[in-house]
Amino acid sequence: MSSLEVLEPIFKFIPEVKSPVHREDFNEKLKWTALILVLYYFLTQIPLYGLAPGAIDSFAQLRAVMAGSFGSILTLGIGPIVTASIVLQLLVGSNLLDLDLSSHKDKSHFQATQKVLSIVFTVFEASVLVLTGNLVPIDGSYTFLLILQLVIGALVIIYLDEVVSKWGFGSGIGLFIAAGVCQAIMVGTFSVLPGTDGFLAGIIPKLIQQITVGSVNWYILIPLIATIIVFLVVLYGESMRVEIPISHGSVRGHGRVRGAVGKYPLKFVYSSNMPVILTSALLVNVTLFANVFQKVGVPILGHIQNGKPVDGIAWLLSTPNLTMFITEPIHVLIYAIFFIVCCMLFSYLWVEISGLNAKKISEQLYSSGIQIPGFRSSKRQLYKILKKYIPALTIISGIYVGLIAFLADLTGALGGGTGVLLTVGILHKLYEEMAEEQLMSANPILRKVLGGD
Repeated sequence: MSSLEVLEPIFKFIPEVKSPVHREDFNEKLKWTALILVLYYFLTQIPLYGLAPGAIDSFAQLRAVMAGSFGSILTLGIGPIVTASIVLQLLVGSNLLDLDLSSHKDKSHFQATQKVLSIVFTVFEASVLVLTGNLVPIDGSYTFLLILQLVIGALVIIYLDEVVSKWGFGSGIGLFIAAGVCQAIMVGTFSVLPGTDGFLAGIIPKLIQQITVGSVNWYILIPLIATIIVFLVVLYGESMRVEIPISHGSVRGHGRVRGAVGKYPLKFVYSSNMPVILTSALLVNVTLFANVFQKVGVPILGHIQNGKPVDGIAWLLSTPNLTMFITEPIHVLIYAIFFIVCCMLFSYLWVEISGLNAKKISEQLYSSGIQIPGFRSSKRQLYKILKKYIPALTIISGIYVGLIAFLADLTGALGGGTGVLLTVGILHKLYEEMAEEQLMSANPILRKVLGGD
């Protein structure tokens, strides 16, 4: 019996997006993905009615990762979804929830519970932002209205994510992060609006303007250069593979030639970029709870002034910048260690929960009639070989993405270093999925060979 079966009466009252009953082709998936993307951009332009001017964004440095637009009804972004995912992953990883996620029923319960928790955290986070003064209403009578708008916006994001996951390419979470970061990069690079220093806001227009007046500050190029470097490093990491030689030991009804030899690729960034998303969401919640504790008069996580942590744990876990290497080295060191260790932890949990561990992969390969050349065909042997690679790749990839995200954030890369890291991975994965879908749509026979519906 699943640990979550007691919640089934609640699941029945939670609306869900139905999966398509037919096999979608490439164009249909592309249409839904584009439609949701346009709708997302439209929603980011709807301001919160009743919000006082001059509100300060406490999470500006992590805003791109949260796929939110401060001051709009999508201020919360994907924060509630990711927070719910963190809680469930920790519960499952610590065996407080006894779930077998290879079971369709348990996986269904896990997903339904994540949606319920997302709704709970939506109401909680919206209330905290308004009641702690991060979002100040123009009048006390607008307090509930502000909370309601935030809740509606976050609920829309939850269901848009579900639409993309079931009807489009990739996931809504990834699509919204990439959309927000790409927008930030384009605006930060090419904006011709006036900046706060008397020059234009965009890096390129500002540089041209400074050259014309004979007063060039070449340091303004650092964020742009950092963005390009992060882009290239992450793209290189995404292309790296550990290839394990395999052969088809038997036909097993799959139409494969017995003894055919190939290679099974394991991505170097094995846990993808999900550990960074989860770690960033955790940092957001530290500041969020610091606000809550300060409001009730027990600032155990530190004090918040003008929307920013100024001391305590919340301050130590706030995103540092390059100058802090000299002025606040302890802060930078503690933040770096915490960020990378969390990425390692979430990398392990994500691989276990998503069924990418050595045990699950060996079962999948064995059921497909695959074996390792030079070894007898057995599930145990496949597991022993994969266990040499997958746990190591899981930890290394967690350290890799955590270190890149940390260093990129220090440089002030456009869209946030973490945002650029995530966007490159998301777009690379999206490209691979679209290319595969287009190939199979053009070759129905190939779809059958690869196991498509």
